[in-house]
Amino acid sequence: MLKGFKEFILRGNVIELAVAVVIGTAFTAVVTSIVNNLINPLISAVFRADSLDTALVVSIPTLDGGTSDVKFGAVIGAIITFLIVAAVVYFVFVLPMNTLKERTEAKRKAGAPDPDEPETELTLLSEIRDLLAERPADGPHQPRH
Repeated sequence: MLKGFKEFILRGNVIELAVAVVIGTAFTAVVTSIVNNLINPLISAVFRADSLDTALVVSIPTLDGGTSDVKFGAVIGAIITFLIVAAVVYFVFVLPMNTLKERTEAKRKAGAPDPDEPETELTLLSEIRDLLAERPADGPHQPRH
């Protein structure tokens, strides 16, 4: 029972997931700071509200005679936060990874070996074969019959 749990915990995907959660949490703190310390003061200057949560609030009457608040500002704030997160993820993670993949693919197509690919005996033998095939057949190293 404990052996299976140990294998599960030590499996690479679980470790990667844990790292992703930790980074995601730290990233959320950065985005929250941007919204609270940059976006909200700008909103405050424009809408005379402390944050988007209190901006663009529309009160509508309810059936029991009270009112209900529709918070358009809070929705706009959530959309802005999403766009900030999406932009940072794209420009910090996705775009550089795509550029790296394109460069690696271009090098591979140009015939350069993949630096991450381990050199195998088959690769070495193929290189030796290619070098031997390029040698002139009438040279001094011609095999004897």
